[in-house]
Amino acid sequence: MTENVLIALGLTLIAGLATGIGGATAFFASRTNTKFLSLALGFFAGVMIYVSMVEIFVEAQRILVGEMGEKSGSWVTVISFFGGMILIALIDKFIPEQKNPHEVKKVEDMEAGHISGEKQSLLKVGTFTAIAITIHNFPEGIATFLSALQDPALGLVIAAAIAIHNIPEGIAVSVPIYYATGSKKKALKFSFISGLSEPFGAVVAYLVLMPFLSDVLFGIIFAGVAGIMVFISLDELLPAAQKYDEAHISIYGLMGGMALMAVSLLLFI
Repeated sequence: MTENVLIALGLTLIAGLATGIGGATAFFASRTNTKFLSLALGFFAGVMIYVSMVEIFVEAQRILVGEMGEKSGSWVTVISFFGGMILIALIDKFIPEQKNPHEVKKVEDMEAGHISGEKQSLLKVGTFTAIAITIHNFPEGIATFLSALQDPALGLVIAAAIAIHNIPEGIAVSVPIYYATGSKKKALKFSFISGLSEPFGAVVAYLVLMPFLSDVLFGIIFAGVAGIMVFISLDELLPAAQKYDEAHISIYGLMGGMALMAVSLLLFI
């Protein structure tokens, strides 16, 4: 059990630090590889949607039906699933639109001509984007941690999906802060700090939830995790992939992610 906790915390930390990798991309790459990002975001959207509906939701239902009976357990699973969706939707709702972290940014935006406005305004935009991402990533950290705790292989898949979608978020933080301050160090610091809310969410889940984690509570949380993952895929990964998209690369990635996840699950039957 202790080993699983350490693995879960480690995977959540890696997923969160990907925000900093996104921030660093702006300084070490001349152009954004839009084809790769579109394919990768679509791929992991497919992975997360498939594994949420076929694996996580089903496992949560199995646990809850076993503990509460078929009718009550099934109802609680569905309510928890949509509860997870509502939770992450409310977090998005209370983030002001102009500071929402879902706006796609590219390395090319680092050029002065692509960013308008006074430096003070840009600094404010970058700072509030970092705060928005910090708030937004907290429940993702809880979801990644609990999934990895149940199944480290499943946690690895979810951590990879979260990590790839954190890269554009890191760019969204570092671009305005760098242009406002001229400091790569400050831009990188903000992008890394904004990603640390994911491992912080994992630590909170461990300290607060673990002492009370019965089978019923775990089933409820696991169903909620499925809802969170589906919402993230449909609201963040796919829209971002399509903004980067050339032709139908993101949809090919989506299909590939679903197919790979389906085959990998079949191999363990």
